[in-house]
Amino acid sequence: MIKTKSPYIVVKQSSIHNKGVFARKDIPEGARIIEYVGEKITKKESERRADIPIQKSKKSIKHGAVYLFELNKKHDIDGNVAYNTARFINHTCEPNCETLLIRGHIWIVSITNIKKGAELSYNYGYSFDDYERHKCYCNKVSCVGYILNEIHWHKVQHKKRKSKNSTK
Repeated sequence: MIKTKSPYIVVKQSSIHNKGVFARKDIPEGARIIEYVGEKITKKESERRADIPIQKSKKSIKHGAVYLFELNKKHDIDGNVAYNTARFINHTCEPNCETLLIRGHIWIVSITNIKKGAELSYNYGYSFDDYERHKCYCNKVSCVGYILNEIHWHKVQHKKRKSKNSTK
C-alpha cells in the first residue's frame, strides 16, 4: 500500500490495471480529491518522453504507462514522479471523477458521491488517433474497449458494426 497526503485515498492493487486509487472514506460529489503533480515540461519534451514508454511497451507490458497530462498550449505535466499519487488513478468508461484545470493546477474531482472502498477513476479522454493501441480493461457495462474520449465512442461502435456486418 502506498501512503498519500490526501485524507480521501489509498493506493492498492486494482482489478483494472496494476495499482489503483481507492476511497479511504466516503467522498462527496464535487470534492477536490488530489492534485495531479509533476514536472512542468514543454510540448516538444513531452512528445520525446511519451515515445520512451511506448517503445519499451513493445518489449514488455509493464512499460506502457505514460503519465503526461496537458496543462496548456505550451506545457504539459510529466506525472511520472514518486510524489504523484494521482498517477495511479485508472481510466474507466464509467468514471466517478473528472480532471479540472483550476488556476494552473490539475485537480481530480469527484463527479458522484463515492463510497468508502470504491476505486476512483476518470476517462483519460484520449484522441481517436491510434486508439487501437490503448485497450481498456475496465469491464464496465458501457466499456467501448479502448481508452478513448467519449465523443469518439460512436466511431468505434460504428467500426464494430461495420466489421460485424461484413463478416456475415
